[in-house]
Amino acid sequence: MTPIRCDWVPPSDALYCNYHDTEWGVPEYDSRALWEKLVLDGMQAGLSWITILRKRDSIRDAFDGFDPTKVAAYGEADMERLLNNAGIIRSRLKCKAAIDGAKLFLDMKERGEDFSDYLWNFVGGKPIQNIWEQDSDVPAKTELSETIARDLKKRGFKFCGPVIVYAFMQAVGMVNDHTTDCHCYESVKAMR
Repeated sequence: MTPIRCDWVPPSDALYCNYHDTEWGVPEYDSRALWEKLVLDGMQAGLSWITILRKRDSIRDAFDGFDPTKVAAYGEADMERLLNNAGIIRSRLKCKAAIDGAKLFLDMKERGEDFSDYLWNFVGGKPIQNIWEQDSDVPAKTELSETIARDLKKRGFKFCGPVIVYAFMQAVGMVNDHTTDCHCYESVKAMR
């Protein structure tokens, strides 16, 4: 029997189903992984998430496993390498945002500010538990995602508007937006 999932998951797409069942909404506290997911959500701007999901391994390879130290050191030759890589999102602005974001990530770390603590402090250190009955109830952005987006932008991060930030918050489990009938709802809720 096929488990009930959030309506946005195409049941015939194994990659999407696996992502939904094992990653989406699971609280992530690792700073490097959070930065990677913020970059990937930023790369999604104007595209569908499945596009990013299908290219994610290639993007990880192209960006040295999202090692912030390596990415922050990228120069023009690296930019050209990225822009010639058909396996990734070949947008100069998005690639530059990732490189600049790595520098900002490292700058925060150097000042003693942990990226995970910074983000999770916005929700008091634990996920917000929502109670949505259907996908149409789920907002595209919230007042909190607007606040976080403003703060990220003030720090210099790009491709992090309130809609992207809310999608990021959902993906990394800062909010549990699985619908109440979804088979993942209770297990993700228990992670709170």
